[in-house]
Amino acid sequence: MNIHEYQSKGILKHFGVNIQEGIVADTPEKAVEAAKQLNADTGTEWFVIKAQIHAGGRGKGKVTETGSNGVVLAKSLDEVSEKAGAILGGILVTHQTGPAGKKVNKVLIAEDVYYPGESDTKEYYISILLDRAKECNVIMASTEGGMDIETVATNTPEKILKEWIDPRVGLQGFQARKVAFGLGLEGQAFKEMVKFIFALYDAYDNTDSSMFEINPVLKTSDNKILAVDAKVNLDDNALYRHKDLMEMRDLTEEDPLEVEAADAGLNFIKLDGNVGCMVNGAGLAMATMDMIKLSGGEPANFLDVGGAASAETVEAGFRIILKEPSVKVILINIFGGIVRCDKVATGVVEAYKSIGNIDIPIIVRLQGTNAEEGATIIEESGLKVVPAILLQDAADKVKQALN
Repeated sequence: MNIHEYQSKGILKHFGVNIQEGIVADTPEKAVEAAKQLNADTGTEWFVIKAQIHAGGRGKGKVTETGSNGVVLAKSLDEVSEKAGAILGGILVTHQTGPAGKKVNKVLIAEDVYYPGESDTKEYYISILLDRAKECNVIMASTEGGMDIETVATNTPEKILKEWIDPRVGLQGFQARKVAFGLGLEGQAFKEMVKFIFALYDAYDNTDSSMFEINPVLKTSDNKILAVDAKVNLDDNALYRHKDLMEMRDLTEEDPLEVEAADAGLNFIKLDGNVGCMVNGAGLAMATMDMIKLSGGEPANFLDVGGAASAETVEAGFRIILKEPSVKVILINIFGGIVRCDKVATGVVEAYKSIGNIDIPIIVRLQGTNAEEGATIIEESGLKVVPAILLQDAADKVKQALN
């Protein structure tokens, strides 16, 4: 589960990570009040206004309605009101949002930690994530802070440091010092970076996160180490242990169809193709999508109804697929193991009758438990559904339907 920058920084601060202080606001008036509070708390006279969306590249992104960047500097309270107003309610387009962009409902009013007139500052990159190949967490760090890590990895891979953490003993002092030394730090800044890394790892470990990315980490001119930005991804499978973190979920940042599917107990991911897929089992779903591509089509979604699928679940999945206008044909591919094919067939028939006026081809392949009963249900329904037996047969019929 992704969360906003201001929420990520709240987690970091709770675990003792030094952060760029800020207050979230959803109107220009509240933005001004936040700036006044920051001035009282930190003494800052300049303010950074940051759009809060679940996407990177906000500083280079543009609000389509006003042309404002997603991250701007305000040097007065009047500018805070004006510039927050130019961002709030607008659609911010970045390289990660795609051309559709995302609506900005909140902004973070943050202190300016780049002290005017001071040049002895430096930006770093630090992240913690799971290295699945080595089955342990890894700290990644680079002196190239403020840049996309993918760009650094491509152009200057030697500038990326990696330190793997043995899960049996956790982060050790020599490892934190090794990272700080590798970043070229010394003196007080070195000591502050070691503390920063320990606090960051503590936050990552205790929230069951799958990724913490701090870009940039700032060394100020007086040798403080601060998290200026923060991107956190929480492990969905562990959220039952963190009810407080679950409350941070922002449904407005998620695809409406994926939210609806989750509420129905479906594993659904929206894609950009023209063939809607309903399958049970992740492996079969991947094979089905491969066959669709080999047949000249493009999957419009990944939809796994799971092993406990019912007629109601199948109908819900059917409705979700049909809400995507790009879908030109639907392929239902079910192997009956735990789930029974007759239940799936009943769900398809009920959904078809309930929705009505379905004018796109529907290809159904049922194999396994109660497959014959399922085929009989579909045949006797009188609906315009095309049966298939082999996966290749189903893929060929998808190709025919698209042509």
